[in-house]
Amino acid sequence: MTHIRMTTAVVTALVFAALPTGIAHAEGRAEDQVNAFFSQYRKAMEGLQPRHDSLEIRERFMTTGLNCALDEWATQHDADPVFRAQNVPNSWSAAYEGSGMGHSTVILTEYWKDGGHTDVWYQVRLRDLAIDGLEEAPS
Repeated sequence: MTHIRMTTAVVTALVFAALPTGIAHAEGRAEDQVNAFFSQYRKAMEGLQPRHDSLEIRERFMTTGLNCALDEWATQHDADPVFRAQNVPNSWSAAYEGSGMGHSTVILTEYWKDGGHTDVWYQVRLRDLAIDGLEEAPS
């Protein structure tokens, strides 16, 4: 009998690859959805994911309204609207912040080469885990 061991990342990648165009639905937690999105988006921005470009990944994980808002943000700030910067972070972590009114908040912390970090707050719709909000940490 042959046993195949798959990591969560491999299973997640296989599930998302098989999904039709539109919101990438995930079973599980909001922070897992944000982490899966950010991982795929970052790979696309680094040219490591040739099958999908960054806009296609945004379309799969995010609502149309959020995508339009991110395009507008990018135009106004001359920076990547997901990273909130002009370069790609070295690494990141995602942490659940809380839930209410049908949404969860996930704080994604981006870590930069210079040792700094940036917190970006994601809002995830609980019914389908679609990302429908993204903003800098409240001051």
